[in-house]
Amino acid sequence: MMLLMKQTTLCLLFCLTSLSVQAADTVTDINIGMELARDIADEAINACREDGYHISAVVVDRSGSVRAALRDDLASRFTLEIAERKANMTVMAWTDSGAFKKARADIQQELNHIDGLIVMEGGLKIVSGGFNIGAIGISGAPGGDKDAACAHNALKKLAERIAFAFDE
Repeated sequence: MMLLMKQTTLCLLFCLTSLSVQAADTVTDINIGMELARDIADEAINACREDGYHISAVVVDRSGSVRAALRDDLASRFTLEIAERKANMTVMAWTDSGAFKKARADIQQELNHIDGLIVMEGGLKIVSGGFNIGAIGISGAPGGDKDAACAHNALKKLAERIAFAFDE
């Protein structure tokens, strides 16, 4: 009887250990969806248009992959790349790009040489249910503060939708 209990316990421990090892082989990720990303980018363009600015808005997921990219009719083609790089900077630091720029001026020049990143104001993180699900980058307004304001207005307009994009 004691031998059977030991064998059963060992078998159970082996099964539980196997499950935990297998669980580490897969990853569940919480990311921004295409529709929400598109709508955030669209709202940012509209917010800047109201102020007379023609910008590009790029929304990336939590790993920096582009989910939506929009360039207003009169915005320079270069604004798309700059907006994406601002969003990527936000993902890399997981703080708004303007706050990172102020906090880490000591490494700004080095980071600007990394492909896909730029330390400039105009990138904001997108958070839902306590999870960083992506970031938006804006470029084209006359100053990073105005880029950030357009992004902020878009996130504010869609705040309820963003808040409930992920229910725990």
